[in-house]
Amino acid sequence: MSSCPGPRLRLTAVVHGIVQGVGFRWFVQREAAGLGLTGWTANLADGSVEVVAEGSPPELARLEEMLRAGPAGASVSRVAVCREAARGDLADFVIRSGAHRGD
Repeated sequence: MSSCPGPRLRLTAVVHGIVQGVGFRWFVQREAAGLGLTGWTANLADGSVEVVAEGSPPELARLEEMLRAGPAGASVSRVAVCREAARGDLADFVIRSGAHRGD
């Protein structure tokens, strides 16, 4: 978790494209944890990946950049993002099982 004072925000993103079956959730978990963010990621039934992360605005901006790039093998076509005040109800950054179990 970031030790910098300031507001914590919650970023909710849905990543569209070729993002399932390519290790996208594992990529998100590794990068988000490395940035000190808390939250989760899961596959959605429509083939997209949802990401919910809380942290400082600079770290969330870096994660959003990483989501737009994705890991090798992924092809991100669009990222829909919503930001709001952090709720503080997330302890770690985890991978949740979703509609598609393969990754």
